[in-house]
Formats: sequence, structure tokens, C-alpha cells
Amino acid sequence: MTRTIGRKTKALIARVTRRLGGDTSGLALVEFAFAAPLVLSMGMLGTDTALMVITHMQVSQIAMQVADNGSRVGDDSSLSARRVFERDINDTMIGAEQVGANIGIFQRGRVIISSLQRNASGGQWIAWQRCRGAKVFNSSFGTEGTGRTGTTFAGMGESGRLITASAGTAVIFVEIAYDFDSVTPMNLFDNQQIRYTAAFNVRDNRDLTGGPDANGLYAGGNRALCSVYSANRT
Repeated sequence: MTRTIGRKTKALIARVTRRLGGDTSGLALVEFAFAAPLVLSMGMLGTDTALMVITHMQVSQIAMQVADNGSRVGDDSSLSARRVFERDINDTMIGAEQVGANIGIFQRGRVIISSLQRNASGGQWIAWQRCRGAKVFNSSFGTEGTGRTGTTFAGMGESGRLITASAGTAVIFVEIAYDFDSVTPMNLFDNQQIRYTAAFNVRDNRDLTGGPDANGLYAGGNRALCSVYSANRT
């Protein structure tokens, strides 16, 4: 009796083993369990990389727009040189806010607008500078008043590619620094700083001698001081 049970048990084990050996119903699930982490990681890496590229493009476009708009602003008069007011610069900042709303340009970045002009000595100087943004970042090329006298200040921009202003005109020079915000848990590029600059010569005959500091920027609105680090409008 015992021998019979033993033979039956062995036969049962053999049948079950053969059935299990030929059963592939869970193979796809096992393969997916092994492949899923790799596929998800590659997907998140691709998402962050694509967003990083798009953000670079947006920050670059904002810098170009701010410089272009800053070179055009001012009251329109055929009887005198165009005057630029504080409110004009504030409006230019609002334009940057609208274009960069989806990336939080002022929440995670900073926009710096400088008016590069020629001083009385024939050198370059930063006649005025206005800023907005919560990011703690200061101009890499100089602050307001830099180069007021003398010729030691050569201009703004990268070494070997300095931008200068001609006599009687000005160059609107814009710097933007922005901290990238990763959207995936990988955080591969999180808080990586994106920086762009842009410059446009003023479009019209502009009054460069007026204003409260005789620097060409008139009152008529709150001053977007570079000592304030805030995303809010002035």
C-alpha cells in the first residue's frame, strides 16, 4: 500500500512539474517587472532633457524680447528726443512675465536690464540698471554707475566679444539667470542655472541726459531696484 502511494505521488509530481515547465502564461509579467525600471528611467530622462532644451529656448527668447522692447520704449514726440520713464521699463518687465509665465520666470529667475552708454571721457558706462526676480543674482558685467568716468570700463558681454555704445546713443543690454525646475523624481537637471544675454541698440533718437540722476531714465513709476529680490511687480 505504501509503495503504491509512493508511485502515485511521484507520478503526480512528475505531471505537475511537466505542466509547470511548459506554462508560459506569466512570462510577460516577469519580463515587464525586470524591464519596467529601465523603461521608466529612460522615459523620465527623456522628459527632463526635452524640457531642459525647451526652457533654454524660452529663456533665450525672453532675453531677446526684453532687449528688443527696451530699445523701443519711450514717449513718442516729433519735437524732441524720446524720453524713457520708469513705467516703460516696468511694462517691459510685465511683457517678460507674460511670456515666461509657464516657467515662472520671476519666481525662479531674474531679469536685469542695463542701459550701456558712452560717458563724457569717451569710455563706456552703465547709466541705469533695473531688475526683477526672486533669484539672488547680480549682473556679471557691472552695476548701475559702473564706468561713469574714465575709460577703464570697456563694455558689457563676454571677453573678446564686448558690446559698446556709440556716442549719442545707447545699447539696452539684458541678462537673465534662471534655475531649472525638474518635473520628474530623477532631478537630474534640477536647479541647474540657465543664463542668457541679449542686446539691442535703441531704435530712435533718445534723451540720454535727463532724469533725476541725469542718466536718461525719467521718473513716472516705481523703480525696479536691483537691491530688491522679488517676483512681484514694483
